[in-house]
Amino acid sequence: MTDWEEQARTARVRYEDGESRLPDDTDERQRQLTRMGNAAWSAGLSLLMLGRREEAHAWLIRSAETYRRSWDDAPPGSWGRPIGAMKCRLIAADLEGARDDARWALDAGAGDSDSPIGHYAAALALLVLGQDDDAAATVAGLDGAENIPPAVVDALTALTRHDAAAYEAAIRALVADFETREAHLEDTPVADTVLALQALAVERWIVLELVSPLLPA
Repeated sequence: MTDWEEQARTARVRYEDGESRLPDDTDERQRQLTRMGNAAWSAGLSLLMLGRREEAHAWLIRSAETYRRSWDDAPPGSWGRPIGAMKCRLIAADLEGARDDARWALDAGAGDSDSPIGHYAAALALLVLGQDDDAAATVAGLDGAENIPPAVVDALTALTRHDAAAYEAAIRALVADFETREAHLEDTPVADTVLALQALAVERWIVLELVSPLLPA
């Protein structure tokens, strides 16, 4: 069993330590900011698992902001950062902030990327912005993509179609996928992608209750 109080505490310490010694070198700085974003993400999700939603949302928004701070000096194709930022804001119910980060991802060229992760960022951004027809065309190119679970692609596809039955099958498969993983980012066993997609589902009038040790009560 995860000690969520300790997980949240140590994540906050990692963030604050990183902030206190940000390097001047641009490459080292963007790496440090990414580590800080990950730590803030862990703190937010840990607090969410404790039911402390207000604190959780503040840390998730801090994570999104930190990922964005890391972007300017990041290597080309670092699409995980806008993806992480959008997911954090969706989980924190900061829809306006999520839309701003979605426009950031698209303006940065996610849709024109040669990588599947770039197309994933574009598909997520288009869904956040409510451009479901455009998102559907982008998601279609993710079928069979490496490093993107099929259940994620299926859930995105269902959301573009507002297909509640297909979404339920896909999101439950994604929960099961998370539950079988042996490793989690920052050792934080929370199904964050599920939480973000659930926020997008609600925006499409698809409301589904999910129960898992990897989701808040």
